[in-house]
Amino acid sequence: MGESEIATLAGGCFWCIESIFKELNGVEKVVSGYSGGDVPNPTYNQVCSGKTGHAETVQITFNPRIISYADILEVFFSVHDPTSINRQGPDMGNQYRSAIFYMNRKQKVTAERVIKKLNGSSLFSKPIATEVEHLKKFYKAEDYHQDYRKKNPANPYCMLVITPKLFKFRKKFSKMLKPNQS
Repeated sequence: MGESEIATLAGGCFWCIESIFKELNGVEKVVSGYSGGDVPNPTYNQVCSGKTGHAETVQITFNPRIISYADILEVFFSVHDPTSINRQGPDMGNQYRSAIFYMNRKQKVTAERVIKKLNGSSLFSKPIATEVEHLKKFYKAEDYHQDYRKKNPANPYCMLVITPKLFKFRKKFSKMLKPNQS
């Protein structure tokens, strides 16, 4: 025990990102919340106003002996548009920005290396706009946001946005999924 690490990522709606990372082998826990802003203990409504500076974020606790931080980032960059500024699909505003909130120098260097590699590839037609910033504080989102898709499978956003993303993710990363994922 005590070997777990934490990755804190923002890639649009936290409901989508949370649903995806919960399925990865080596991921122990995913919590939806807010990071990158100036208001202490923000509420969802405050964050949605775009005035707090926070992004919808997920905090991923993972076992680095099973999945590396670089692997976490590989998945992260493939499940959202990291070239888009303050927007992911239908969601617009700085709360939907792409960001990596690193906890230490090793995470920062890894994030910068992965971004440089991706920018040098032909994977994206535009440069990556993902912000890389030091994690100052992570605030857990309200309880109703945790496991949102699982609790609300008939929600139109879940059916029209999250479910198709999950299918695409599962196909691309099938070897990295927890056993019995569907």
